[in-house]
Amino acid sequence: MKILVTGGAGYIGSHACKRLAGSGHEPVTYDNLSRGHEWAVKWGPLERGDLHDAARLREVIARHRPAAVMHFAAYAYVGESTAQPMLYYENNIGGSQVLLAAAAESGPLPVVFSSTCAIYGVPLSLPIDEGHPQAPVNPYGFTKLVVERMLRDLDSAAGLRSVALRYFNAAGADPDGEVGEAHDPETHLIPLALAAARDGGAIDVFGTDYDTADGTCVRDYVHVTDIADAHVRALDYLLDGNPSCACNLANAQGYSVRQVIDVAQSVTGRPIEINAAPRRAGDPPILIGDASRARDLLGWKPAHSDLRKQIGDAWRWMSRAAVPAGPR
Repeated sequence: MKILVTGGAGYIGSHACKRLAGSGHEPVTYDNLSRGHEWAVKWGPLERGDLHDAARLREVIARHRPAAVMHFAAYAYVGESTAQPMLYYENNIGGSQVLLAAAAESGPLPVVFSSTCAIYGVPLSLPIDEGHPQAPVNPYGFTKLVVERMLRDLDSAAGLRSVALRYFNAAGADPDGEVGEAHDPETHLIPLALAAARDGGAIDVFGTDYDTADGTCVRDYVHVTDIADAHVRALDYLLDGNPSCACNLANAQGYSVRQVIDVAQSVTGRPIEINAAPRRAGDPPILIGDASRARDLLGWKPAHSDLRKQIGDAWRWMSRAAVPAGPR
């Protein structure tokens, strides 16, 4: 069956499209390519369009008649969201409002939503489960929380069922090397460390005096193919008629910034220079998630939890002779 994938030309969306095709579905990517890449759309048709274009969106839905929606299309830079909050409110909330209105009118179509652990804010306890208070500390996390609220309200008002997947730090690349991470600008630790190993230069480490074992922040990294697998499992869960829910995607294990850089040096066999920089506002010392609900409801268990595997797959992707940049 056809599945409408908004943002399917992006990092996580493209991996989900591959996983959908491997499960016998046809992903229909809906993307304006403002931050995605046309070369990443390989497993189904590309429909160019903006989420704010209600007429275009409805035309695509009417023509392809998808059975469900996977919603990845969003801006996702925490720093940018702080500097330009209205950009995020307009895109992430306003665009989602148009999409969800169309989904509610078209069946309604069940929705698998790409959410984030950023909705929790600074953790009060660890590991973080879905019952943790939701107090995002940046506009990006707040926009995702608002969309989750939209989904709950539409479930009550229109019977639109959904699964919100709140994942921690996405990492790695397709083990087959067909797609991978290619952000511009890049803000994620692993590709920044690998780029420093490949090209020389230094990587900034924001905060070396946290109350952690080595003074740097600790994060929970989840392989992007495991995240893609969870989206397909969530789709199957909804197509089987199950009720709406929200699930964390995490490994329940944390690695510090220094540990990530050490593994990156080991994988690449190259030194990585570090610049100690001041802490960034809103960076909690430790973020580790509890994914028990995803295991119980979706049957999801990460298959690539080893950090060396995650960094190794990312390095193979980055080490290709030419990673296409794609139109901007």
